[in-house]
Amino acid sequence: MTDALILVIEDEPEIAEILESYFAREGFRVICARDGTTGLAHHQRLRPDLVVLDIKLPGQDGYEVLAAIRRRGDTPVIMVTALAEDLDKLQALRIGADDYVVKPFNPHEVVARARAVLRRTMGRVPDTLLRVGPLTVDPDAYRATLEGDAGPVSLDLTPTEFRILAHMARSQGRAFSRADLVDACLPEGSALDRTVDSHVSNLRRKLAAAGAEGMLEGVRGVGYRLDASHVR
Repeated sequence: MTDALILVIEDEPEIAEILESYFAREGFRVICARDGTTGLAHHQRLRPDLVVLDIKLPGQDGYEVLAAIRRRGDTPVIMVTALAEDLDKLQALRIGADDYVVKPFNPHEVVARARAVLRRTMGRVPDTLLRVGPLTVDPDAYRATLEGDAGPVSLDLTPTEFRILAHMARSQGRAFSRADLVDACLPEGSALDRTVDSHVSNLRRKLAAAGAEGMLEGVRGVGYRLDASHVR
């Protein structure tokens, strides 16, 4: 749970920064969006474990964003809003919110509620996402993204590059030989070591261009290793 990704959709910068700070302090990974459209784009790409959602947003309001999230699946959502009327709470819960916090709030309470919601929900669907530092790999959707200062970056990978990245992400920090990668990721069976080197070289270049230079490194006498601690 401590590695869970929290998406905060909040248009007030001060509140967003407070929530981001408190969640990060507790060991969560956090991405923020200031409007509903950006928030839904982050949700589509990153598949967060939980969404903290304001109701009064520019453009699409929180109810519309919540409805869109529910059409996509069952990502848990906590509404954080100044709207304290019972009808507002009932509407949010009817659409599918998992909890509802009224502003002004204690940030510790929001984090505690998030933990409670995650304890209830994280076990209901197996989490297939693979995470290595800022890198998230979704094997089901064939999608890999990197979280950066300017927001998430989607990696444009070939099928073979994606298979190599996903295979290494399942055992981050392990050194893989070229033969390991051929057997697991190049099913055609006739691939040579230099073919693996070519795919890995392209993959390293794309990771570096997205801000993760050094994540995929060569290991002398062995092969390659994927490790977030080596990001430069």
